[in-house]
Amino acid sequence: MTRKIELLAPGGDVDAIKAAIIAGANAVYCGLDTFNARNRAANLSFDDLIGVIALAHQYQCEVFLTMNIVILENEVSTLVKLLNQLVNTGIDGIIVQDLGLFNLVSKHFPSLAIHASTQLTTHNEGQIGFLAKIGATRVNLSRELNLGEIKSLTSLAHDHDVLTEVFVHGALCIAFSGQCYSSSVSVGNSGNRGRCSQACRDEYEITAAGNKFPLNLKDNSAYFDLPELVDAGVDSLKIEGRIKGAQYVHTVVDTWRKQIDQFVDTGKLLADDSNLYKVFNRDFTNSFLKGNLTKDMFIDNPRDNSFKHANDVNNAISVVQIQEAQHTLSTAKDAIVELVAEKINHLNIEKPSLTLAFAGKAGQTLSITVTTPEQHFVLESSSTLTQATESFIDEAAIEKRFKSLKSTGYQLQPFNFDNLDTELTLPFSQLTQLKNQLLLQLTQREYIGAVTLPKLVKHPKVTETPSLSLLISDEKDVNLCDVTNADIYFKLPESFKKNDNKYIDIFLRNPRLIPWFPAVLIGKDYIEAVRLLEAVKPARIVSNNTGVAFKAYEMGIDWIAGPFLNTTNSYALMTLQEQLNCAGAFISNEINRNQIRNISRPKNFKLLYSIYHPILMMTSRQCFFQQTVGCNKPSIEDGCMLKCEKATTITNVKGISFAVDKQKGGYPSIYNHEQFLNIEAVEDLSHLFDEFFIDLTDIGSGSKAEIDKVQLVNHFENVLKGLNEAKVQLNQLVTVSTNAQYQQGL
Repeated sequence: MTRKIELLAPGGDVDAIKAAIIAGANAVYCGLDTFNARNRAANLSFDDLIGVIALAHQYQCEVFLTMNIVILENEVSTLVKLLNQLVNTGIDGIIVQDLGLFNLVSKHFPSLAIHASTQLTTHNEGQIGFLAKIGATRVNLSRELNLGEIKSLTSLAHDHDVLTEVFVHGALCIAFSGQCYSSSVSVGNSGNRGRCSQACRDEYEITAAGNKFPLNLKDNSAYFDLPELVDAGVDSLKIEGRIKGAQYVHTVVDTWRKQIDQFVDTGKLLADDSNLYKVFNRDFTNSFLKGNLTKDMFIDNPRDNSFKHANDVNNAISVVQIQEAQHTLSTAKDAIVELVAEKINHLNIEKPSLTLAFAGKAGQTLSITVTTPEQHFVLESSSTLTQATESFIDEAAIEKRFKSLKSTGYQLQPFNFDNLDTELTLPFSQLTQLKNQLLLQLTQREYIGAVTLPKLVKHPKVTETPSLSLLISDEKDVNLCDVTNADIYFKLPESFKKNDNKYIDIFLRNPRLIPWFPAVLIGKDYIEAVRLLEAVKPARIVSNNTGVAFKAYEMGIDWIAGPFLNTTNSYALMTLQEQLNCAGAFISNEINRNQIRNISRPKNFKLLYSIYHPILMMTSRQCFFQQTVGCNKPSIEDGCMLKCEKATTITNVKGISFAVDKQKGGYPSIYNHEQFLNIEAVEDLSHLFDEFFIDLTDIGSGSKAEIDKVQLVNHFENVLKGLNEAKVQLNQLVTVSTNAQYQQGL
């Protein structure tokens, strides 16, 4: 396992990648125009990617391809075609969010290194075990972690032969990556599909704390934290910015390259970070790394801060002073453009030409004369050509078998058949052998043949008739056990008081309750969650956190993958069952009825779907109240998670309000003003789902009137029985609702 300090740079287009390479990046990450989480970047064509790989490798720079979105069932065949091409390109790794991709790659493309995307929200030790088990060779740790947490997780990752990378520069999301549905809910553009419309950067009606951009964080910069990151053992320092241009990428990479080299050579840091302020920034913070979550992390302007910074550092107050400061910065920006253009001008990603001339007569071998700008050689078949009346080795047969050469780093020229006689044959396996010899000679890699996936079997449901399940979060709602036979899940908080048996005792007093674990459990909260598992030893759990899921797998506890694992395809279900003995999974509420229908369940595997819940838009480790209603505390303290239960609303410029909710023991979260209510799914998909789920917690309700939970349970049970009157009654009870995600899908 490598122990070098890798500088990993973004590449949204070819020029940005060239700028990163020439500035000294050890690796670049980039995306194609499909299957990647930065649709707003220019991205690359496949031919561009081939050229980029060749160029980068000339400079000892690796290339990682972003495939970091959730995959739909009807996209799998196209995805496999792409993987069949990628596996022969020399790509150094792929960055993955979807659990199904882990299954496909591990089984069929094991030579591809898998990097777990930041979208997988990796923040506890169980998740490291989970990702190592399903095939990750590297994990991108959550941006919200502090240096102590990073050091602990990196040490554990290395024990699993897994590398870690940490974002050290660029934009910060206010929400946990992979747990933000704001854009999806608001405008139908899912961040899990690379279409985030950045609602966190939007303007809102001015808050009580006096802010128009209450969710807008400064940019991340760990420029002066390099020694601590090296001490933490981090393998890769990652720069964000695939929608940034070449000038930005070159400036940031070059600045970081010099800092790393200075530290490696002398053990000291450069004190000057002024170049980082000459390109786009929202000012900088390192508060997540330092674990000091103050209101200073926010900036009430989502636009470029570089011009304001120029005024500030020059103490420019008068009109003349401001003009001079702005002119100096503009001149510097222009100089960067010229410098980068000059530096990358000679870099070329065009493929060198590859010419093949085929020759042969009856009684002779088939020969191929291969010519590139660097090489000239001849390959010959081991058998001789013979006359034939059918199955000729003709132009069509040769072109069919040699067309895969288009995926190499060469521009394939029209084949030359001038010296190949007609009506000849030899075993067609000889053509394949010649092609493989040719590829090995050109690329120094064994050719990997194309994979065709076997057709999946759609196994029958576990239960003939779908049942109802429900979620509560307060022991006072245990009385619902008396009115229904439904499975009752109990929602655990995201933060626990250390060594407190409160929740352990709840489950011991109420053995019918099934533990429901949240998506985010960091540090001691993960440890306490595991302690609960060990003390209660439940027969079954639902986990939205892969770390708790891994622990349940190790303990032999049946577990269901919760809705926030965002499962969207059959291969993700196979990963969960085959690698981690998962008993069932919720299907993502982001996909529509047709996208759901295509999914094939594994054998003896339950499928669940939520038909009623508050719609989570985002969850944050930062505090939403500092910028909205205000808070007297200068920074978030340990007790904030456990004690605070503030609630407010924020209203966007369109007049739509969203509930900002903080439960005791929970992270600050924002919910849509509408509840998710999807009775249609019962009519459409009862043949597919074993269980329909309703959320009866009061979380995310905001100012909405509380609904009688006994009535809700009765009405939903009657819906499952097919009683039309129950649908009318539910729509009368739940007056503000939507199932837009079910209609639009991904």
